[in-house]
Amino acid sequence: MSGSGEQLRGAILAGGGATRFGGRPKGLERIGGERILDRLVRLLTAALGTQPLLVANAPDAKSWRPDLSVVSDIRPGFGALGGIYTAVVSAPAPVVCVAWDMPFVSEAVIRALADGLEHYDAMLPQSDGRRGVEPLCAAYGPACADAIAATLEEGDLRAIGFHRRIHVGTLPLEAIRELADPEVLFFNVNTADDLARADELWRRHALSP
Repeated sequence: MSGSGEQLRGAILAGGGATRFGGRPKGLERIGGERILDRLVRLLTAALGTQPLLVANAPDAKSWRPDLSVVSDIRPGFGALGGIYTAVVSAPAPVVCVAWDMPFVSEAVIRALADGLEHYDAMLPQSDGRRGVEPLCAAYGPACADAIAATLEEGDLRAIGFHRRIHVGTLPLEAIRELADPEVLFFNVNTADDLARADELWRRHALSP
């Protein structure tokens, strides 16, 4: 759990080869005229008061946003959990992580997750997804570093596999709905069709660029 005096930082998880979107990193695609990466930098900076870290393995990642600190996975080949671990260690935690294929994360939700670290080692939003929570849009405190390292050593690569070692809080869907529409909030851009759908959602909900 994190004390209120600690500065929280954001981390944008750009992943490895799987982030390629038709030969181009998907976070560099535009929604509403703005790159997903730039949107997330803006939101995390506004919510937390400091620029986020970019966790990315692509050789040209530093050119995407030269003003950001960029780190590659400390332990490559461990997927999403490896990205979370890198953010927790490199930010360093407390940190709010957001995957860069989630363009509609809101400032209010980021702040709510960050506030949860006052009482928990990790704070995750509830979702209707297969895990029941969204580990790639979540806040992680310092205790997560050792917990993730131990879990990786066991060969457990699940993004929530380390939760049994820490005190985890959940932001309920009811609370999320008061801040944002979960259907939009957790929308992932993985394909060209998703990108078109995201642009449609942006127009329909009048999400500011």
